[in-house]
Amino acid sequence: MSSQLLPLNRRNWLRAAGVCLGLPLLESLTRSSALAAEKATAPRRLAYLYVPNGVNVSQWQVSGSGKDYELSRTLAPLAKLRSEFTVISGLNHENATPGPDGGGDHSRATAVYLTGVRPKKTGGSDIRNGVSIDQVAAQQIGRFTRLPSLELSTDGARTTGRCDSGYSCAYQFNLSWASPTRPVPAEQNPRAAFERLFGAPEGGEGGAEARQQMRKSVLDFVRDDARSLAGGLSAADRDKLDQYLTSLRDVEKRIEQAEKTPVPLPDFKRPTGIPETYEAHIRVMFDLIALAFQTDSTRMITFTLANDGSNRAFPDIGVPEAHHQLSHHRNNAATLEKIARIDRYYVEQFAWFLERLRAIPEGEGTLLDNAMVLYGGCISEGNQHLHSNLPLLLAGRGGGTLQPGKRLQAADPTPMCNLHLALAQRVGVKLDRFGDSTGVLEGI
Repeated sequence: MSSQLLPLNRRNWLRAAGVCLGLPLLESLTRSSALAAEKATAPRRLAYLYVPNGVNVSQWQVSGSGKDYELSRTLAPLAKLRSEFTVISGLNHENATPGPDGGGDHSRATAVYLTGVRPKKTGGSDIRNGVSIDQVAAQQIGRFTRLPSLELSTDGARTTGRCDSGYSCAYQFNLSWASPTRPVPAEQNPRAAFERLFGAPEGGEGGAEARQQMRKSVLDFVRDDARSLAGGLSAADRDKLDQYLTSLRDVEKRIEQAEKTPVPLPDFKRPTGIPETYEAHIRVMFDLIALAFQTDSTRMITFTLANDGSNRAFPDIGVPEAHHQLSHHRNNAATLEKIARIDRYYVEQFAWFLERLRAIPEGEGTLLDNAMVLYGGCISEGNQHLHSNLPLLLAGRGGGTLQPGKRLQAADPTPMCNLHLALAQRVGVKLDRFGDSTGVLEGI
């Protein structure tokens, strides 16, 4: 297929050799005659970032209220971003509690977090959960983007087998559910996620396989189109386009480097494209999320930094023990200190991601201004497997619909689904109730 520049529309694409490459919002294009009648408004995007096993509550909790609250020790890495996020307290997931189902809190935590529905306790194929809020949104607004949603994880996907106290692994390893019986497996390999975002559509010519065989970059296929487009842009937009293409190439290089230096992992064959370190894995996924939002390839993303029940160790920060085992701390001071280190490590990655989004201009603001990023998990205190007063941070401004920079203390107990409902409505989802919601969370 010959290279050609597609007609301009609100979502602009460069296409060549079966490759679709979304573009950031360019003011020069929005002023074109083809768009004269359309206001150049950046879309709102929503990302859910999940962390496992609960936190050291005393080190996580902040003091004070409103804009006058004081950051805790765990949240200190976010000090320079204080105006960009809200600390939310008092939200609960009642359907993640044991009830008559007994053990299995980690499986229930993951399954309930975005659904608000108590999953059927089974280790067989007769799984049943609710539809997750990201997939409800994808079904309504996914038609506006190339991908309705994107699901990422640093852990492998599993949909069968028994995992936690008689629950199917489908519950513990999947945040997203397209239907009560169909989880949406998350992608662990950055290369595969990248190809899904920027490779050929299914059935299209060229694409991922051909490009890898020829050792070429996605950019090689669109270079001519990019040059043709750049000629009609303002100086500011040319800089923006160049910044975007440079960041895209940087991600590609990092993935290619990871493929050249595979690190064997215990018990299973290591997929190619996964970076050598956990931090590098997290951050390349964050880069992909930023690119996906910047190009409006999708507006709905879930990223499981580790599945609940994860026994990952953190020797780089002085914690060689397994995370899940540490979470059952029995109030041991030394163990609690190690949990606090892990909590802070994850918050540092979150801060890095927010800085990444804040550094990308879009419209009259930044990518972070138009995003909503929910960070948290479905267990607060790991020793008792509590699903109340969940550790939650909400970042971004949602295109002006959020007012960050404060602590929001909800009346305890308030269903977590009230927050899910509020965020979904802000991205354009028509929905009055979700899960066990009792209304829309106010004050965010």
